[in-house]
Amino acid sequence: MKKCNNMIFVANKPMFISSNKFLSQLKKKYGIKKMGFSGTLDPFACGCLIIASGQYTKLFRFLQKTPKEYIATLMLGAYSPTMDVEKIEKIEEVKPLTTEKIKEVLNSFKGKQKQLPPRYSAKKINGIRAYTTNGKDFLDKEIEVEIFNMELINYSHPFITFKSSVSEGTYIRTLGFDIAKKLGTVGTLTYLERTKEGKFIYECEKLLNPLDFLKIPQNFYLKESENLLLGKKLDINDFKLKENGEYFVKYNNYFAIIKIENTEVKYLLNRMELC
Repeated sequence: MKKCNNMIFVANKPMFISSNKFLSQLKKKYGIKKMGFSGTLDPFACGCLIIASGQYTKLFRFLQKTPKEYIATLMLGAYSPTMDVEKIEKIEEVKPLTTEKIKEVLNSFKGKQKQLPPRYSAKKINGIRAYTTNGKDFLDKEIEVEIFNMELINYSHPFITFKSSVSEGTYIRTLGFDIAKKLGTVGTLTYLERTKEGKFIYECEKLLNPLDFLKIPQNFYLKESENLLLGKKLDINDFKLKENGEYFVKYNNYFAIIKIENTEVKYLLNRMELC
């Protein structure tokens, strides 16, 4: 029986290891060379990391990965240039706050806003992760993010643990720093866990059907599936849905991703085997 190397699953990245190093461990574990991940977690962070292998490494941009959900613990009064527990340089005393005040501040962050990425982050600077540059040569360019929900989980002074549901690209360390600033002090994260990415959650590396996690709708090919299998030229009149957009089309034990644009149909991916 032919071995199929196409896999997609959620792994649970431990703290204090880079996403790339963790991926290397998974490659050895499964004996697969072609494997990748989506949504880099900083070395300090842990939790949900979407892993794909074989042909499925081409699917990341088509997956529904938002909203992302995080649980974080913020230490008030602690200053760190990395905004996390790895490089705390100073701790100052902070007066206790009321839970009502904390909830008020957390709720004030809901909605769309501009955010500065941390200087120490997994964001790439000329192809290099920012955390490998010691925060140097980083362009202070704001990005637009959206906070869908904020929830206070626990307050044990000076630690605030909160849950946030956010758009892709949101930096929770920056969010924590901004929360502390609004509370009149400095702050740094002592814990950060990503618990969810869209419908992706950690379930002991259970293999997933990629068609259940695509953010594009399904279309239906009305002619012989052999045409798709052979990669023949496609005609818009042979599809059930004819509106412009990207679609997936399932046939036999395969699927394709197509794009319809101004009556033209082209393959984005084809002969993706379902394993």
